[in-house]
Parts: sequence; C-alpha cells; structure tokens
Amino acid sequence: MQPCAVVILGPTATGKSALALAVASRFPAEIISMDSALIYRGMDIGTAKPSVAERAQTVHHLIDICDAADSYSAAAFAADAQRLIADICARGRLPIICGGTMLYYKALTQGLSPLPATEPAVREAIRREGETLGWPVLHARLKTIDPPLYAKYAPNDKQRIARALEVYTQTGRALSSFYTKQESGCAYPRLEFVLLPAADRVQLRAAIRERFLKMLADGLLDEVAALRRRGDLNLDLPSMRCVGYRQTWQYLAGSLSYEAMIEQSVIATAKLAKHQMTWLRGALASGERTALTPGDAHNVDVIMSALKAWSAFTPPPSQD
Repeated sequence: MQPCAVVILGPTATGKSALALAVASRFPAEIISMDSALIYRGMDIGTAKPSVAERAQTVHHLIDICDAADSYSAAAFAADAQRLIADICARGRLPIICGGTMLYYKALTQGLSPLPATEPAVREAIRREGETLGWPVLHARLKTIDPPLYAKYAPNDKQRIARALEVYTQTGRALSSFYTKQESGCAYPRLEFVLLPAADRVQLRAAIRERFLKMLADGLLDEVAALRRRGDLNLDLPSMRCVGYRQTWQYLAGSLSYEAMIEQSVIATAKLAKHQMTWLRGALASGERTALTPGDAHNVDVIMSALKAWSAFTPPPSQD
C-alpha cells in the first residue's frame, strides 16, 4: 500500500487508545503513541498507560522509552514518528498515531524551529538561580536579552524563562531568533480524526474526578512513592510536571492534604483538557479532519469507511 497513517487526536479521557485498538483489530496495524507522559518508564497508573494485554494485542511504539529523570523533545518525537511510519508502512501495516500532546502533533505535521540543545550543567545553574532569586528577577533579564519573549512570558513561567536563558547562555542569541525557520513536517499522507466531547464543564470534571479516583484505587500513591524514593527526581523535571504526579508528590511530601491533592489534580487535568479542546476546535475548523463523538460505537466504522474511500489505500490482508 502507499504510505499512509491514521491519526486519532483528542483531549484526555476521551477513549483515544480504545479506539486505536479497535481499528487495529480490523487489520494489521501498529500504534504510535503521541503522549508526552507515556514515554516514561515506571509511570503507568497516573498516565493511564495501555495495559500489558493491550500492548500484547497490538504493537505500541514510543511507550516506556525514557527514564523519569530524562527529557524528550517534540523534535525527537517528530523524528522518531516519521521513522516509525516509514518502517510500519514498509512492513505492509497501518500506522495509527494516537494521543493528545498537541506540540508533538504540530512538530510532526508542521515542523519546528531548529533549536539548540542545552547542557545539563547550564540548566541546573539557571534553575538554582531562579529558585534563589525568584523567577520574576530572571524574567526581567529577558527585557534586554529577548524582548518578544519578555512580553509574552508571565514572570513566574519558570519553564519557559529558564529555556530562554539557557539558549542565550550557550549561544549568545535570543531564543526568539531561532523561530524564523521551520524544518519541514511529515511527508506521509494522513487521515485525521478528532474525538471531541461536548463542552459540558460539569460532566467533564465529573469524568476526570472518577478517572483520578480510580487511579488512586489502582495504586497511584504507591507508584509516586516509589518514584520519590529514587532520590534523583524533583518537581522541576518534565516527568513530574505530568498532571496528577505533581499533586500526588506534594501530598506524600506533606504539603497538600488528601482532599486538596484530589481537587488540584482534577483542576489541573480539566485545564489541560480545556486547552486541548480549544486547539482541536481550531484544527477542525480547517475542514481537513473528521470529528468523532467519544464513546460512539460507530467511530470504528467511520474510520474504516474513510480508509476504504481513500483511493491510495489498500488494506493489507487480514491475519485471521
């Protein structure tokens, strides 16, 4: 078949993984995870990682590829995903890209500005300075170093401020100066589907709360406790900024009550979902993607019909 990929997008807790598995059950396919939390080993419950049985049913890629102390960029995802799409298509199988990390999606489809890597020692020095002097002080430095980002960033946006100062420290150039040229995006044709729930805040909050309570029942506290015992992790790492993990860590450290941990986790997840939905509504407005209702039993048929209607696609023979 001609190189082609199915893309299933959606905010958190909308059944993306279940839909991808259902499509994969129709004919040979492999799933490429597009989730910035699923990359970390030892973070299974709080990320709603596919089960061992589900991963045995269908090959999954880009899950458990990083230690929790490491970082993984959108540019790295784009490169890995394009390589995997080519490999999967070469095996006569269908790549299914599934997830809700929109920066990864943008990197894959539109490309990103080529940004320099920074050294761990530089990152650590700036982090210590920010914690000592306060991030508003470091933010003020951007006024002369990088005025566009100074105006754009909030004084306490320590992640972005730190990144801008890291790049300037190592290159002598403003971070915004690297945003002028973008590397090309994915060259493979894609059929894209968006799971978008109704904008019901009360219903969304209730679903998110139920999901988080289930994670707690499944052992999330023990999972985070094991991560804390390692001794080499902290709340400034990308892995520990994942929703639910930061709040659970703070509860175990004694800085949040059990009730506050639950409430703040629900609020953080709801904010993430709102941001994702805003972005996805804009994506749907382009008319190049198909909207699906979460939980609709006909979603698989919609995707199958789209595949069959696309003249360049010929399904590989069933393995049954």
